[in-house]
Amino acid sequence: MTPTPLTPYLPLAVVLLLAGGMAMLIPQITTRLGPRRPSAIKSTSFEAGSESSGPARQRFAVKFYVVALLFIVFDVEAVFLYPWAVNFQALAWFGYVEMLVFAATLVVGLIYIWKKGALDWES
Repeated sequence: MTPTPLTPYLPLAVVLLLAGGMAMLIPQITTRLGPRRPSAIKSTSFEAGSESSGPARQRFAVKFYVVALLFIVFDVEAVFLYPWAVNFQALAWFGYVEMLVFAATLVVGLIYIWKKGALDWES
């Protein structure tokens, strides 16, 4: 039998099928075989072990979203640093200067948001 161009991907397909099957099978098994002992106390909502306060659909401050976006920006920076570090010798000085420009852009942005007070949570 002659191998097709897709033959190397067969193990990946098997793993994906097994993962998908398990993702559907395990919740079904736990639903059917798991214990069911509902009570009034188990049905009440709680936050980290304490009574909940306020409505579930409350508004978040804009600062929350700003901090989340900043986390994503600097997380993406870390994602770009890894392949650069792996290929550091192959990229030579050009890659070094490019990474300096990239990092400098992020540092300038960090200084700007710091001066604007976006990182001050209480203000």
